[in-house]
Amino acid sequence: MLGEYRITGRRAADISASVEQAVGAGELAPGQALPPMRELAERLGVNPNTVAAAYRTLRERGVIETDGRRGSRVRSRPATTGREFIRVEVPAGVRDASSGNPDTALLPPLGPAFAWAAAQGDREPVLYGHEPVEPELARAARAELDADGVPAGPVAVTSGSLDAIERVLAAHLKPGDTVALEDPGWGSLLDLVPALGLRTVPVGVDDDGPLPQDVDRALEGGARALIVTDRAQNPTGAAVGAARARALRAVLRRHPGTLLIEDDHGHRIVDLPLHPLAGGTIHWAFVRSVAKAYGPDLRLAVLTGDEVTLDRVRGRQRLGPGWVSRITQRAVARLWADGAVDTTAVARAYRTRRESLIAALAERGVEARGRSGMNVWIPVPDETGAVARLLHAGWAVAPGARFRLGAPPGIRITVSTLAEGEVGALADAVASAVRVGGGRGVV
Repeated sequence: MLGEYRITGRRAADISASVEQAVGAGELAPGQALPPMRELAERLGVNPNTVAAAYRTLRERGVIETDGRRGSRVRSRPATTGREFIRVEVPAGVRDASSGNPDTALLPPLGPAFAWAAAQGDREPVLYGHEPVEPELARAARAELDADGVPAGPVAVTSGSLDAIERVLAAHLKPGDTVALEDPGWGSLLDLVPALGLRTVPVGVDDDGPLPQDVDRALEGGARALIVTDRAQNPTGAAVGAARARALRAVLRRHPGTLLIEDDHGHRIVDLPLHPLAGGTIHWAFVRSVAKAYGPDLRLAVLTGDEVTLDRVRGRQRLGPGWVSRITQRAVARLWADGAVDTTAVARAYRTRRESLIAALAERGVEARGRSGMNVWIPVPDETGAVARLLHAGWAVAPGARFRLGAPPGIRITVSTLAEGEVGALADAVASAVRVGGGRGVV
């Protein structure tokens, strides 16, 4: 049943670790059946309750699933097979358009802000028991949120958007609950949800964001949470428009018990207005990261939400890391106050690069999407072949498998550093790579 792999261990933790390690290494394949609990207990010389506890841990971690008489088997998309590993190795001489990173030339210098923040820290050291959020950062963040129509709520600071989303999910959901996710969507999030022992249900996305009929279907089907990217959705560039926001808020009003999480992925790198959805559900959270506009290594996001959600998040945070460095918070507040990022110029730069590539692809008969942000999504009939052919042509792009649950194949191209003189060559390479049977590359 298990081929050459032998599950080992005498304790539940050791047995579950043995299975999880094998799944991660590919020695146990998706869909592969595991031995019945009593059979494995006899083989290992342990109590069946020990194996039952190990299997329960694996189910909660999203590694295996149990289906009545069919028994337990490795999930078809186990959480341990991280999507971050579904990437193209970029050989020397190949142009990297796969990373999803911002243009470093558009990031502000951090040295002066951190020197100022460190000096402030020398004069007024932050000690245990002090407030976890820098007051000036909270004031500035709340003022922007108010201006953008995000409902009133307390402010917390987390180590990036994914950290915030994980904490909010853990504050409300239990293993086995279902979360509605954009498809295609953020690969790290598609990994995180099953890693928390939660189930996923896909929601289709067009240029205006999640499709209301898909959201309604998911919530009617029992999904307890919905995660929406308001702007610069990764990988499609979708941005929720005014009409779509009204339609989604109408759906959410019919399901007030839904936990709504909004990620404003495009904060300070897009010039499209924000149309928040919060307000129609009892529990909600809204998160903004500084990664794309100020640099991924800052690892800082601002989180707001309803009182109960924020109280739970902050309480659990106190028991773990305690707080995000107040020196980093002060530096970010200083960057904001100094206007270190020209949002209009940054948004214009990314928009020009996206639109140039999309137009060039359209001239070659290739459909592409990218309403906002720094990525362009291109549906393709043969994802693996397209990635390989582009690599051979000197371009590394991200495989769509990193971002999909059940959506059709595609590739993601990061345009953040695409030079004007490169657009035609890249469009030619893409058109050639997606061409099927000698015809034009259309989807």
